[in-house]
Amino acid sequence: MRLHTLVAAVGAALILSGCVTSRGLEPQGQLSDPSTLHADRSLAKAQVSPANWPAADWWTGLGDSQLDALIAEALKGNPDLAVAEARVRQAQAQSGAADAARDPTFGVGGGIAGARLPGTLLPPPTGNHFGWTKYGYGNFSWDLDLWGGKRDAWEAAVGAQRASEIDARAARIEISTNVARAYVQLGYAFTQLDVAKAELERSQASGTLTRQRVAAGVDNQIQVKQADSEIATAEREVAVAERAIDSSRSALSVLLGKGPDRGLDIARPAALAPSAVAVPANLPADLLGHRADLVAARWRVEAASKSIAAAKTEFLPNVSLGILAAQVAPGSENLFSARARFAQILPAFSLPIFDGGRLRANLAGKDADYDLAVAQYNKILVGALNEVSDDLSALDSTGTQIAAQQRAQDAAQQAYDLSQQRYKAGVGSYLESLIVRQQLLQAEQRMAALRAQQVDTSVQLIQALGGGFRPEAGDQPVAAATPANN
Repeated sequence: MRLHTLVAAVGAALILSGCVTSRGLEPQGQLSDPSTLHADRSLAKAQVSPANWPAADWWTGLGDSQLDALIAEALKGNPDLAVAEARVRQAQAQSGAADAARDPTFGVGGGIAGARLPGTLLPPPTGNHFGWTKYGYGNFSWDLDLWGGKRDAWEAAVGAQRASEIDARAARIEISTNVARAYVQLGYAFTQLDVAKAELERSQASGTLTRQRVAAGVDNQIQVKQADSEIATAEREVAVAERAIDSSRSALSVLLGKGPDRGLDIARPAALAPSAVAVPANLPADLLGHRADLVAARWRVEAASKSIAAAKTEFLPNVSLGILAAQVAPGSENLFSARARFAQILPAFSLPIFDGGRLRANLAGKDADYDLAVAQYNKILVGALNEVSDDLSALDSTGTQIAAQQRAQDAAQQAYDLSQQRYKAGVGSYLESLIVRQQLLQAEQRMAALRAQQVDTSVQLIQALGGGFRPEAGDQPVAAATPANN
């Protein structure tokens, strides 16, 4: 076919293409601008640092070598990492297939066929004769992809691949924070057990003393029953704390990718200090590059945009080229010396005229995929910024509560010390000292809960600030992620 003939055919096709059109189908989603998410007042009290993003190994700042080893173990053996890595390989294979679809194909084949035609159909010697035929062929085909649809499909697959790669890095961050949080809960459970055992010892001593007072006629059975109730409550609290230890160890075993016996080998954690985390400057904008889930969501928006572009090219005419060469040899003749040879050049033109709405339905689905990707990105962005603000507020509140609780605990300690002095001096009773001791244990329990909450919240803030994710070259999409209007 001559060039001017092909051009004329394409031009005519463009005129006819109004029969199947993408007109009126456009996505509705709009990416949120971080600058419109105001957080100045919410972050006004936070300490701001020019470049204080969490380090990649932020957990070392908690000062516990056992925790460092547990996180390293989890980052090697957690099953979720294997799942994420398998998804990366799956996405890589899909992008490779999309890239291969852009290239021409060439193949060869051959075979042997035998047939016997009846004499009633053809007279001898052809009829009533069984004959063999050998054949070989080679074919070449190439979709010219005039409008770049296959390239758009490949770029969409690459975007999905990049998203899965970022997801794998996000999985590592989530595992490290989950190990740290479970470790904090394990330490708190041990402290709970300490307080519960001390309260059980105190309530048993109080019960013994109460029975002695009843025997002496000082108290009555009401006080005995009250003491028994306190003992039973303390026994329950010991069981609750022991169960919390088992639960935390089990959670750590799962995160490590090991059986439940692995958790039994984890020693009691040392007291952890919360990590000192300041708010990085220009938080809303810079958060985009330091949250792996945001980066992955942005890649999915880009992939959805390219899928729309690829779907729109299906409405347009296309040209493909095919070449077929074959050779046939009957009977025992040498196939490569046979005289039956032929070749074809098959340029082909295609144009959708009527398809029952298939192409429009496909494009509408791609538009919806884009809107979904944009909505998910916007949701993650809004949630990320509010997580940072909420964690900072929680840390500020917890700090205030700890200061107040420290005063309450100091007062309870002083009251207990005075009750002990009075008892030893013969002024106060031992029962009075035991009652004051209960108040001190309650204060210690509340303080332990607040300190565990403070460390846990600091870990959550680190995760909200990206958990040490550092963008690398090529991590961020460079395109505008706005679907083209064809």
